[in-house]
Amino acid sequence: MATLTESDIEKLFSGAPQYFARSEGHYTGAPHPSVAFPWDEKLEIRDLTDHTQVEDKAWGSITAWPHITRDVNSDRSAAQRASEERHRAHFYPRCRERPNMLSMFGLEKGSVGYQAALELAVGDALQEEQWGFESVAARLPAVVEQRQRMLTSKDGLRHVDETIIMEQLIKNGQRYNGKHPRERRASNLLYNELFLHILHPPTKVLDHNDPYSLSVQIMALVKVLAAPNMWIDFSHVEWRIRLGQLLWGAPVEGGAEDGSSIKSEDSTDAIHEERYWLFLQILLACELLVRLDAITEGEELGMESIRPAEIRRFEKDANKSVKWSLIMARVWLENIEVVRTEATEQTSTEEKPSGWIATLKRMSLSRDHSSHGHRERSPVYAIKGKHIQRQVRGLAHFARRLRWPDSDFYVSKISDNCRALAEGIPLTTPLTSPNTRPDSRRSSYLSAQKTDDKPRRTRSRRKQVSAALHPAGWLSKSYVSGLLLPGEGLCHFLMATLLENDPEALSALGTAANLCGGFVYAGKSFWSTACIVGRVLAAGSGAVECMGWISSDIIPQGLGNGWVNVEVDETPEDARQVDKKARLWGKLAIEKESRVLGDVDHASVFPADFIIPFENIYRDGPPPTLAIELKALALWAPADSAPATPADGSQATPLPNVGRPPGVRTYAASVTFTVTDIDSGEAKEHTYALERDINFVTAHPCVPSQHVKIMKSPSSPTIQQVDLSGNGVPGKTASIFGHPLHKYYSYIALHLSELLAKQDASLESHLDSYSSSPHRPSLTPVASKAAKVLVIDCITGFQPQPQEHEIPLSPVISRSDSYASATLSAPFTPGLGNGTENGYGWGAGGGIFESASTKMHSESRRRQFGSDMEILARAFCAEKGWNALISRRRRGCLACAIREAGALGWKVIIRVD
Repeated sequence: MATLTESDIEKLFSGAPQYFARSEGHYTGAPHPSVAFPWDEKLEIRDLTDHTQVEDKAWGSITAWPHITRDVNSDRSAAQRASEERHRAHFYPRCRERPNMLSMFGLEKGSVGYQAALELAVGDALQEEQWGFESVAARLPAVVEQRQRMLTSKDGLRHVDETIIMEQLIKNGQRYNGKHPRERRASNLLYNELFLHILHPPTKVLDHNDPYSLSVQIMALVKVLAAPNMWIDFSHVEWRIRLGQLLWGAPVEGGAEDGSSIKSEDSTDAIHEERYWLFLQILLACELLVRLDAITEGEELGMESIRPAEIRRFEKDANKSVKWSLIMARVWLENIEVVRTEATEQTSTEEKPSGWIATLKRMSLSRDHSSHGHRERSPVYAIKGKHIQRQVRGLAHFARRLRWPDSDFYVSKISDNCRALAEGIPLTTPLTSPNTRPDSRRSSYLSAQKTDDKPRRTRSRRKQVSAALHPAGWLSKSYVSGLLLPGEGLCHFLMATLLENDPEALSALGTAANLCGGFVYAGKSFWSTACIVGRVLAAGSGAVECMGWISSDIIPQGLGNGWVNVEVDETPEDARQVDKKARLWGKLAIEKESRVLGDVDHASVFPADFIIPFENIYRDGPPPTLAIELKALALWAPADSAPATPADGSQATPLPNVGRPPGVRTYAASVTFTVTDIDSGEAKEHTYALERDINFVTAHPCVPSQHVKIMKSPSSPTIQQVDLSGNGVPGKTASIFGHPLHKYYSYIALHLSELLAKQDASLESHLDSYSSSPHRPSLTPVASKAAKVLVIDCITGFQPQPQEHEIPLSPVISRSDSYASATLSAPFTPGLGNGTENGYGWGAGGGIFESASTKMHSESRRRQFGSDMEILARAFCAEKGWNALISRRRRGCLACAIREAGALGWKVIIRVD
């Protein structure tokens, strides 16, 4: 009964993930959730993740988090170019997308990671739109007033000619790719450029030691960019998507509306002025970012010194909108270049200048020149993508990964179409500066949608994104240019670009799309992971997930080619926990309810306080052997199949002003299974409605401890039942490798067959039966304060489903698959070293190392995982409204999954083989 020492505890929980939620500092919003291995130093353990990597450089902008992209399709020349890229210190604002898009693609198809699961409740999609379609009319007077005040003030923004804007953008692009300004006069040059052409100089000295310093310039730029009601706030999801529409959307002038059209009462002048302000915002953000990079690199090189007071002031004054403008500036400087050509009089008035995205022509210098018949040469500015070929390869990668119909043929066609888009006819749109507009009070080109007086229900965590697709539309231009801001928008742009450049698909599906729903095309179904149908079908064998989209061979009964929207309801518990009420704000509760030592102090930990949890031992004998087969996916149309409407009753968030696509209908979904008892031959049908918008989380991988024998104590009865030697000792259960679980936690394991037999019972009734479970140790108090967890056993006694395309695999598992995201080619044998350190068959660190031979099979293994049984388990939870962790045996142990459920505040774990 001796207590465990601190060294014993660290050894015992070596390789066990621990769950945290910590604030990153002042003015950074909700805490940041993270998973760490504080007692491990090996990189094979510390690098374990519950999500996949970004596999193409073309998709790298999906997140603002620093990350390494594994470019699957990279060639040698690309690698050589990458090695030549500069490695410089950069400024990273403490502001990123929520949820973390790296964590949105869990190792289990259709799931998310721990970070994303907690951040969904404080996600960017929940924020009200600053200039949304429903509020622009009300906010417009404030916007006009603020802009006029800023232009007339002597302590703010000058009136900047459009030529100056474009010339400064060219200079910023050159500086961004150039060397660090090592000479002091460079700071003076930047000062003169800024305060002679863009901003008014400060009215008082801000730094007596160096009035021309970079810090003075940074503070002045922050002040202007932080002005309210003036700039586009890219912290809102809608505006990150609409950036491309504002740049390349064309006003509707009596013609048919398409994907590049913008409806407006007075669109021509309004869109030109909004573009002027957008380019001015891009310029100011680039000016600020270039200076922040310079001062950051100077600090790194020992040439600059940043005072703590300046850092605190910046963090206070640079609000969320300013930091998102910086993120936008980074994407701009990395992916876009502005080029200038001198145009002749004829070129500037008649011919359409070259350029693949948009050509910005300067208007005549003054109206007096026009009235006297003088026409001067005007420079033509074009904005071009730097990495068109990279983006096209990324689109081809996306099509192949999703097994797009006839992908080998269509990939070449799609690539040709995208290259043609890059060389297509430019959109000639001169900027309209504020002084050229006769009426400053006209409405914005973004027209407000009318809303009814009905009270709104709770906001959904996911936006309903509709789009009007059109060949060579602004959606495709946004993707091909690489001007993509972090967040879910990239997933929408990928699918929209794929469809806009596949004429046959666009003809079969129509131009109206619901990018948060799904569609049937060429005998396959494709679903956004924002749709519950996609998240459930992803568990099937052969399903593929790539960048937020699921490809499946399962198609709805009786449904031909076309888009669908699926009607779901938010679970009551999730609806209550949003924004300030979100679980993420409970930092202490998250860490306390997932601690490896439960609720006790380090100094009073006994071996008898722990058990080895298991899910496949039953007091009344083994459960029946089941064979499960999915019979049908059915979509039925409620309310006469009304057009797509979000479940929260609000207006849809459209991309090109199409809030409710007429061709997209709303359905309710259900799946039907045949469950056969192999022993008795009895077969039953079960149908489950996919009516709750639940989430699935991949339980974080762990590495089994080699020191479980520390727990071998007469007062720990469950461990006495376990064969710790791995030699098959008679009278003891099979070897169970994993981490122990403190008696603070309460769980009950139910076989799936028992759950189906009691499918009308509530989750609470299942959990209340834990006191009679044989899984509880005798010393565990009945009145545990910890939340109880239901473990659904989907391992024991299931007839395996045949794999159609089995690939022989090496026992070495790749990093993206963590523990065992594969069907091994040979039976697993405990103690088989396979050249590893810990002697377990799956390799050190869960086999996160990978060789060239295993890397190429990474996604193939992930595709093979799944079965109709796993689809049934997810469908059951979707009908009940149970958020669930997916814990795969040999990837992670049950004890760590139970603790993660405590961190999330969830009560269900689906345990799969």
